Amino acid sequence: MAEVVKMPKMSDTMTEGVIAKWHKKVGDKVKSGDVLAEIETDKATMDFESYQDGVLLYIGMEEGKAAPVDAVIAVLGKEGEDYKTALEGASAPAAAPVTEEKAAVVPAAEAPAAPKVDLSSIPATVIRMPALSDTMTEGVINKWNFKVGDKVKSDDSLADVETDKATMEVVGYEAGTLLYIGPKEGEAAPVNGIIAIVGKEGTDITPLLQDTGAAAPSAAPAAAESTPAAASAAPTEEEKEISHSDGRVKASPLARKIAKDKGIDINAVKGTAEGGRIVKKDIEDFKPGAAAPAASAPAESASAPSAAPAKAAAAPIVLPTFTGEEKFTERPVTQMRKAISRRLSDSLFTAPHFYVTMSIDMDQAIAARNKINEIAPVKISFNDFVVKACAIALRQHPAINSSFLGEKIRTNEHVHIGVAVAVDEGLLVPVVKFADGKSLSHISVEVKELAGKSKAKKLQPAEMEGSTFTISNLGMFGVDEFTAIINTPNACILAVSGIQAVPVVKNGAVVPGNVMKVTLSADHRVVDGAAAAAYLQTLKQLLEEPVRLLI
Repeated sequence: MAEVVKMPKMSDTMTEGVIAKWHKKVGDKVKSGDVLAEIETDKATMDFESYQDGVLLYIGMEEGKAAPVDAVIAVLGKEGEDYKTALEGASAPAAAPVTEEKAAVVPAAEAPAAPKVDLSSIPATVIRMPALSDTMTEGVINKWNFKVGDKVKSDDSLADVETDKATMEVVGYEAGTLLYIGPKEGEAAPVNGIIAIVGKEGTDITPLLQDTGAAAPSAAPAAAESTPAAASAAPTEEEKEISHSDGRVKASPLARKIAKDKGIDINAVKGTAEGGRIVKKDIEDFKPGAAAPAASAPAESASAPSAAPAKAAAAPIVLPTFTGEEKFTERPVTQMRKAISRRLSDSLFTAPHFYVTMSIDMDQAIAARNKINEIAPVKISFNDFVVKACAIALRQHPAINSSFLGEKIRTNEHVHIGVAVAVDEGLLVPVVKFADGKSLSHISVEVKELAGKSKAKKLQPAEMEGSTFTISNLGMFGVDEFTAIINTPNACILAVSGIQAVPVVKNGAVVPGNVMKVTLSADHRVVDGAAAAAYLQTLKQLLEEPVRLLI
């Protein structure tokens, strides 16, 4: 039976993909694992592999064209098989033609029949995409650990699911045979969407699928139905060769449109696609050649003689002609960036921030760190000193270790320090719990481990929850001073800058010194200016006399 191939969701932010290149053509035999096409997503151009064997019966999207996620891009089946039935099934147009061609007699007779199936009597259980974090709206199937027909136990890990924060295991909690797999590896499913069905071998699971997801594919029948039609007409437009004096040029409609918008003569562009066809990338990479300057040169030389006699004495300054091109790139907002945007916007525009900055003499901290690292089992960083000092200072100033909860203010008696970690996609804040009771070596090991998990996208939700105070350190970038937005529900966040070698006054004399500036951002609904200043004063004392950290 012919099976449709849909545009896969290759990243958590992908809404559509562009067919960069087809590696197979209609009539070719395809094996499972063969690369069907190269698909350009919002993050990269990736190989798209086939998940089944068969013959490529239909291509619904030409090279250079974009298609939304889950749109039909091809059909695989047996040689000579009628693929139109598969296309119609994928676009779910069954209801519309019946109402157009004949009276709605068949739907009226069939509609009451569906609810009569008692789903509770079916010996199978639907496995849905779980909400693995508080910000998760969908998950991407990173890897299936079983295939349809395999026996699974209640504690087996069915799949690895990639969320907006980490890759985690999904356990089925049911024993039986894996009867159905929904999204393939690399595809996304919304939270609570069906990803698998486990039950008794041979069970008819059609009612379960129809009950929960039959209406979803029919949401856009017109778009899906029009895709084959557009595709059948498009190749003649796409492959149409236009005659020019200097040869025959083939270009995609998108490339022609971009060239027209930029005022680029498409005859001057060299195509890099198959057969010399010009695609979007060729237009974007095109640099005007020497033709334009050469053409403008005669005009300049023609006007020069008339101007020269008038001002022969004054030698005019002739500037070279420079031709520039306006360019920009755009990219969709990632799920992580959306979460950062939402949370920090809510914080900045809800909590009235105020900022207090203080300079700290780090000479003693530098000397202490050098001595500690001579005997410590792990290397201690200045950030470890800051984490430890902040935690101890919070015990003396509980108002800073608080949260605003609307009708009440919570003062935390425990100290959990969130440490902001920059990753490629944005920012994560793992939490060092009970930091006030841990040694510098313990804090150093834990921070390094959490930072490594953050960058590897292995951080678990529990490791990012429960902070009572946050530190954002940009000292490693040599930053002189900055402010940070409060990580709610915390009442404060400390922005830590780099240690600068500057002249300082000690005992009435100007001497070399090492100064670090810190800025406390505080929620004025919870903390007042005097309390913020007192906290920084304690922090300053702890860092300027590090022996206090050991008491």
